[in-house]
Amino acid sequence: SSQGTMMDNRFATALVIACVLSLISTIYMAASIGTDFWYEYHTLSPVENVTENGKSIWEEFVSEEADEKTYTDALFRCNGTVGLWRRCITVPKNSHWYSPPENDMTTNCISFSLSDQFMEKYIEPGNHNSGTDLNRTYLWRLQFLLPFVSLGLMCFGALIGLCACACRSLYPAIATGVLHFLAGLCTLGLVGCYVAGIELLHKKLPLPDDVRGEFGWSFCLACVSAPLQFMAAALFIWAARTNRKEFTLLKAYRVA
Repeated sequence: SSQGTMMDNRFATALVIACVLSLISTIYMAASIGTDFWYEYHTLSPVENVTENGKSIWEEFVSEEADEKTYTDALFRCNGTVGLWRRCITVPKNSHWYSPPENDMTTNCISFSLSDQFMEKYIEPGNHNSGTDLNRTYLWRLQFLLPFVSLGLMCFGALIGLCACACRSLYPAIATGVLHFLAGLCTLGLVGCYVAGIELLHKKLPLPDDVRGEFGWSFCLACVSAPLQFMAAALFIWAARTNRKEFTLLKAYRVA
């Protein structure tokens, strides 16, 4: 019986670790979807350049007609950050010529509408006569949908896990593990689509010399979330399978 308790402890520990990993990756994933720092532009030129036409840049940036080229140019010029849902630029609070520009900057954000998320991307950004760029269009749609699929799979896995606890059976943990594995694949797909989308965009609209671009911390959270999901999946599946094997052996041993 001491062997039995040792075995149970091992599986219990594996399951607790898997649950903690699952919880952390869910929090990371939700935080990365909800924040605006997937990609950041650092404008090295002085603020005065923006101050002169800050208002017109902002009006163009928020207008319904703002096409991809318009808002990307604004992101370049005004220390922009982009999330999956929103784009933000830092502009002068009031564009009066007499206000000191350095300390009076404010970050303003505007959300991508649903139609923006599913809109076609053009071969030449902003020029709808240049034809549809299918690669970029589908990469963009996928990067919008995949994080929700990933979160959905994790939540569904958690529900199955709760049922497993209620039934006092480890067997459903295999299903939880498989769902976590699929969620990890979705998260990896999301990261891949995002990187490819940004690379393709910068091929079409190269960064100006005085602008530096880099992936932000929201993107890093998604990158960290994927391996956590795979680790949780491995632990769930290992615990359920090994436990079942040993349970069968134990039964055979008792019968003998």
